[in-house]
Amino acid sequence: MTETGNTGGIRDIRTVGIPVVDQERALAFYLETLGFEKRLDVPMGGGARWIEVAPPDAATTIALIRAHDGLSAGVETGIRLTTPDVEAIHANFLEHGVDADDVLRWPGTPPMFAFRDRGGNGLEIIEVQLP
Repeated sequence: MTETGNTGGIRDIRTVGIPVVDQERALAFYLETLGFEKRLDVPMGGGARWIEVAPPDAATTIALIRAHDGLSAGVETGIRLTTPDVEAIHANFLEHGVDADDVLRWPGTPPMFAFRDRGGNGLEIIEVQLP
């Protein structure tokens, strides 16, 4: 494979952004409900903050970016989070009022389910067995 357009050698993904209307409410959801940790929280002016959260020990973070014109909240993010026990996470989410769909079980694919954060952003949980 050639490195066309990547002469600097992109090596990793540091963070992916999720647009949120209320950064404080979103932060509480990701910390308290999902069990993430806050990695960065820096004021950006105008009341906005650069906030990064992640599961403990994860390399990639999620930035909770304040929504604005041209960047709406309540989107399907395409973000897939992993767990060794999708049923336990699903039951916990339902118990705590998280908007979660049924667990999907398709032949040849790991069990998974979609859920939405408090701002309506869609994510998925996928079961991955660790060696």
